[in-house]
Formats: sequence, C-alpha cells, structure tokens
Amino acid sequence: MSLFKRIFSKEKKETLDKGLEKTKTTFFSKLSKAVAGKTKVDDDVLDNLEEILVSSDVGVETTLKIITRIEARVAKDKYLGTEELNEILREEIAGLLAETNVGNETEFSIPEGKKPYVIMVVGVNGVGKTTTIGKLAAQFHKSGKKVVLGAADTFRAAAIDQLQVWADRVGVPIVRQNMGSDPASVAFDTLKSGVSQNADVVIIDTAGRLHNKVNLMNELTKIKRVMQKVIEDAPHDVLLVLDGSTGQNAFEQAKQFTKATEVTSLAVTKLDGTAKGGVVIGISDQFQIPVKYIGVGEGIDDLQVFNKIEFVDSFFN
Repeated sequence: MSLFKRIFSKEKKETLDKGLEKTKTTFFSKLSKAVAGKTKVDDDVLDNLEEILVSSDVGVETTLKIITRIEARVAKDKYLGTEELNEILREEIAGLLAETNVGNETEFSIPEGKKPYVIMVVGVNGVGKTTTIGKLAAQFHKSGKKVVLGAADTFRAAAIDQLQVWADRVGVPIVRQNMGSDPASVAFDTLKSGVSQNADVVIIDTAGRLHNKVNLMNELTKIKRVMQKVIEDAPHDVLLVLDGSTGQNAFEQAKQFTKATEVTSLAVTKLDGTAKGGVVIGISDQFQIPVKYIGVGEGIDDLQVFNKIEFVDSFFN
C-alpha cells in the first residue's frame, strides 16, 4: 500500500478515486494511443501529450510548463522510455501543485484565533455555490463547530430558499431578509448574529451575477466594508466556487472574479460528472490561489478537502 493512501480514510479515498474516474479513463486512453508503437519519448510523443493535456483542460500555459519540464528531462537523460512517461508526468504535476502551495490539509479546519472565522463565498449562478456552502456547513457542524449562514444573495428568491433548505437540513441558524434587500445589510446582520451566538464559523453567500464587473466589484467591496464594521479583518477567506465540468469557462470565471475581488481560495465542484478534472491542475497553477475543496459527488460528504498528494495518487493509480 502506498504512503498516499494513509492520509485519507479508505472511504474518502474511494470516493475521490470514483470522482476522478471519468477524467482518468479519458486521459489515459488518449495517452496510450499517443504512445502506441513508440518505445521512447520523442517529439511526436511530446506533441501528442501537449494536445492531450490541453484537451483535458489543464490549460495552455500549464501544459507548456509540463512539456518544457519533460523536454528538459529527455535532454538530460538522453533516452526516456514511454513506459516511464506516467511516472514522469506524475512527478511533474505533483511538483507544479507543490509550487502553488495548495492542498496540504486532510480535514475541514479553520485557523486558530479568528472567532468567528468569516468565509465570503463568490461565484456565478449554477456552479454549485449554495450547495457547496451547505456541504461546508455540514462538515464544520459535524466536527463540532458552531456555524451561522448568511443569505446575502438577495438577487434571487431561489438562492435564499435553497440556503434555508440547507440550514434546516444541517441544523444551523441562517440570517435572511426578503428578496431585493441590501446584501451588505444581510452580511452585517449575519456577523452580528455570529458574534452574539459565539459562532466558530460564519459563511456568507453572495449574488452570482457577472454581467457587469464594475457592479460586481462595487457590491463585493461594499459587503466587505460593512462586514468590517462588525469584525475588523472580515472576511478571513474569500472562496470562489468554480464548476469543474465547464473546463475553460471555469478559467474565464476565475479570471473575472480575481479581477473583481481578492479571492483567497477556490472550490472546484462537479468533478465526478466530467472528464475535465485537469482543470484543477491548471487553475491552481495559473492563478496561484489554493484549491481548498473539490466536489466529487452529490452526497453531503462528497465535498472533500483538496489534498494534492491524494489527488495526484487517485489520478495516476
């Protein structure tokens, strides 16, 4: 048994393996075709590998980094057999993720000394933002943390109601107002409530509109400013939720949101239903923002803390 498998529980590891199955199967079937009949890593193999990585939504810039590194190894070792390619790829992808300093955690945790720890969640509608908040609340609640939710996506009544359903399901309090209310006012009330209830974690949902970056920036800036009237350094984490199944579209959303506000961590959802799991590698490399969570299934426990060692192990095993 590899060292990797002792980090996560057997059950969590199996969920991750299953969640990445489509990505892995598609990637390695393409790779095996690319090296068919070849015995060494030559220019043809590298050209094919480049195409495979790009089509797996690793992204052009990150793909070129990986190819450049493999080329350097080929030049140094003079002869690299195609049977070694899997191991080389594994090492280089693990090395890239290590450089971005992502995915060291194994459990849902919050830093010491911040109480309540305030997470502001951003992302466009439809990426699984509210579901991610619900699952996060469930994980923190399960670990004994006191959680308060804030329904500051007041643009859609459905978003408020959906968050209410999750609050009821998990058994945590929610602060909400009517549709069309000022989102900053909801955030303010949520933080006040979190402080008065001695909460450990406060999670604030925000509207998922991207039609106008200036409006989005102004709204998120206002929410932050109003929160800081209650807790001086809030929010402690700005979590951007991205739908992994959209591939390159997720890159574009990350670009827009990182311009609109200071994003400090990422959650990549819906990886179980897609062959585009490579997007996790590209996004973490290009934006230099830690991927904190990945969604690998529908269940409440299928939101996992992203651990780069486990991810690479599941991808290549």
